[in-house]
Amino acid sequence: MTQVTLFLEPSVALFYTHIAQSAGVSLEQVLSDALFKLAGELSLEALQTG
Repeated sequence: MTQVTLFLEPSVALFYTHIAQSAGVSLEQVLSDALFKLAGELSLEALQTG
C-alpha cells in the first residue's frame, strides 16, 4: 500500500472522527473508504459521459 498524507480542515477532521468513533473503526479507515467510494462514483460518471 502507498501511504498518503492528507491535510483536513479541523471541522472536516472532527466530522469524520465522529463517524469513525460511531462505527468503531479508525479515522484512517473511514477516510480510505470514503475516498474509495468517491473514486468509484467518479469513474462511473466518467464512463457515462465519455
